[in-house]
Amino acid sequence: MENEKEQFNFVQQNTETSVTEIPRLQLLGETMTYHGTEMALGLVLLIVGLLVVRWIDRGLRAGLLKLKLKSQYVMTVGNVVYVMLVAMVIMASAVQLGAKPLNILRLITIITLVITGLLIFLRPFLPSLPFKTGNTVKAGNLLGKVEAITFINTRLRTFDGKTFFVPNRQILNDIVINYNYTQTRRVKIDVNVRYDQDLLKAKRTLEAVMTADPRVKPKPGPMVYVLNLTKDCVELGGRCWIDNKDYWVARCDLQEKTKLRFDLEGIRFAYPQLDLHMKTVALPDDDLKSSKPNRLRDTDYNELNNELNNEEMI
Repeated sequence: MENEKEQFNFVQQNTETSVTEIPRLQLLGETMTYHGTEMALGLVLLIVGLLVVRWIDRGLRAGLLKLKLKSQYVMTVGNVVYVMLVAMVIMASAVQLGAKPLNILRLITIITLVITGLLIFLRPFLPSLPFKTGNTVKAGNLLGKVEAITFINTRLRTFDGKTFFVPNRQILNDIVINYNYTQTRRVKIDVNVRYDQDLLKAKRTLEAVMTADPRVKPKPGPMVYVLNLTKDCVELGGRCWIDNKDYWVARCDLQEKTKLRFDLEGIRFAYPQLDLHMKTVALPDDDLKSSKPNRLRDTDYNELNNELNNEEMI
């Protein structure tokens, strides 16, 4: 009897559910019949509009970056324009669905003003990454180019072809070097010349190599310094400024030109060396008449050999 009651209750519940769902399905069918076209057009308008807004946002940000504006200004202007365009797309979709344009306009205007105000006034207090897509950065032990930035991580591609996904929280808690943050960058050309070479000629030659390169900035102009006087050489340091985008290629070219120009001018580079001075010592007559001359000479030779080995190790 209990099983029959449970089956009866279950059937009764399903019947009541079906009875209550029928009017809902009928109402949905009538809505799709009378307003299906407007709903479909509104949905299509929303999707296409958001895609167009995204395309406009990318083009606007790229155009502002070409004007060499600060990244903070570019981001602020881009966000404000993006919010306004999205609001217009949403308003157009709502009107297409049958909403009153005046009410939608008021609501969208209020929401847009609130969001724009938050973006402008709260932007300096929000944490942001100190780079953008396309910059060459060093984050921790990783050196590479930023390919993409999301809310969760940053995609970094190293110069040997590896791709790393670095969490943004780890980047914010570590030291980051952005090599593209400034417009120019200083190039260092360090050379070592021998003491017997003409020092002033070497300085003039190194400065002429940097000055002759059109990529080197005239202000501040190239400079050559005597960095150090070591026991083996004179260390010279050339310093000049290059556009950031030309840094790596210009640095390699200047080093090559310096080597070729020094060879042409007859200026010899210094290299690690050890000067060995041989001294001949005359043996007394008693040693020459000794019965064991070979042993003495072998002993002297071995001692000299050990001294030479010790000097080379030092």
